[in-house]
Amino acid sequence: MAITEPFSGTEAVATTEWSLTTDAAGPAAATDDGIYQVFLDVSDMVAGDILQIRLYEKARAGDTQRLAKEWILTGLMSEPLWVSDSNILMHGWDFTLDALAGTITVTWSIRKVL
Repeated sequence: MAITEPFSGTEAVATTEWSLTTDAAGPAAATDDGIYQVFLDVSDMVAGDILQIRLYEKARAGDTQRLAKEWILTGLMSEPLWVSDSNILMHGWDFTLDALAGTITVTWSIRKVL
């Protein structure tokens, strides 16, 4: 089994929802089919910080992109590398970050199983 890293970057996440697939304001809509997993270095988080992580996807190709999953991280992380579940994605998906409190520098990688 081969694994690639099609998306990666670093962002000082503030009050704008940030797309991890385009490294710009999001959400966007990637359409590359695959099994994906997100790795976030959240070691910059401190007491009072709140980071929102979202996964968007479409049920079918012609449908509207909708929120599929959401995670909220709060304060200093005892495990500074956050890892998502594996997700089967294909029709118009994106992972986004938004700081609900604070400004948090996050380094990320989205990994794909080939």
